[in-house]
Amino acid sequence: MTLRLPELNPPVRLLMGPGPSNADPRILRAMSTPVIGHLDPAFLAIMDETMSWLREVYQTKNHHTVPMSATGSAGIESMMVNLLEPGDDVIVGIIGYFGQRIAEVASRTGANVRIIEAPFGEVIPPERFEEELRRKPAKLIALVHAETSTGAQQPVAEVAEIAHRYGALIALDCVTSLGGLPVKIDEWDIDAAASCSQKCLGAPPGLSPVTYGPRAIEAVRKRSHKVQSWYLDLNLLFAYWGDGKANNRVFHHTGPISMIYAMREALRIVLEEGLENRFERHAKASRAFDAGLEAMGLSLFTQGPRLPMLKVVNIPDGINDAALRQRLLEMNIEISGGFGPLAGKTWRVGVMGVNASMHPVVTLLGAMEQALAEQGYRCDRGAAVASASAVYKI
Repeated sequence: MTLRLPELNPPVRLLMGPGPSNADPRILRAMSTPVIGHLDPAFLAIMDETMSWLREVYQTKNHHTVPMSATGSAGIESMMVNLLEPGDDVIVGIIGYFGQRIAEVASRTGANVRIIEAPFGEVIPPERFEEELRRKPAKLIALVHAETSTGAQQPVAEVAEIAHRYGALIALDCVTSLGGLPVKIDEWDIDAAASCSQKCLGAPPGLSPVTYGPRAIEAVRKRSHKVQSWYLDLNLLFAYWGDGKANNRVFHHTGPISMIYAMREALRIVLEEGLENRFERHAKASRAFDAGLEAMGLSLFTQGPRLPMLKVVNIPDGINDAALRQRLLEMNIEISGGFGPLAGKTWRVGVMGVNASMHPVVTLLGAMEQALAEQGYRCDRGAAVASASAVYKI
């Protein structure tokens, strides 16, 4: 008897949480093209092209700029395990959950982790990093550019200048910002940065675009100890991706062929749209969503500089968080709840990638109006959609 198992049939959702966002259909088509070998000359050419386009999106000339075969968390970890050795001092700026995660990863390298914190929803004034470095030098400053748990946007250019003035490197978590906000690696003089594939870039989860500048690569080469992770060791990784000097490639791991196709197409879409146009599209969607929230009488949690692509919304009194998110899922729309101390108090809404446009924004706002009304929340029905739509008519 032939065994018949059910075919894969996931629901079609509008993904308006903090990631993943919906993948552009062009990216999904790219993933369905034929798989070739990970050392095939044709694939090596695709790798080189992908690296080149990723440099443009990161706004850098750094050769060592690749989509790592792992999710964004591994990209962040790669910065810590390669740049830090036991006994090194690292200053971690914490403005939310993901800054806390960097500190945890850094502690596992044996480094001495020194923390500078700001209340959730706020950012760290750059002068606090200078005060800490003046008190005691450090090898590295690590911080989050776009804090996904609080919606705050940390200023980084001045922190980078301070770091270098005191002889420190600077590493940046750009997981939520890359492709939706300017990330100017060379202009800001950032030594290392890591992001992900599934947020503003709009590809499925599975890759972590990273970039390492000359100072960071020199620090890796001068290490006294082996990198604690074999898989994340940049010396080995760039033997496969190429060091920019020789054309030969050495096997490190089997590259995820179809995901590299996805990244290449995602970058092609970004560059065809143009970085400035893409940033403005995200900013406009942000203004539209904010206008809709205000029309519903809802407010944003974030007090400091706010992200355009990630909104942290205060939950009104009397509204059941889990029930509302479940109701939205029944309408095939996903948003997320708050992290840590914000759990049950906030919603996290993503306005990113292909969803940073009028139709997804007004669809979500209309659904939120309905779900809130079903729980007895009073607002002018239709006002949120009208207010958001008006932004696109300006």
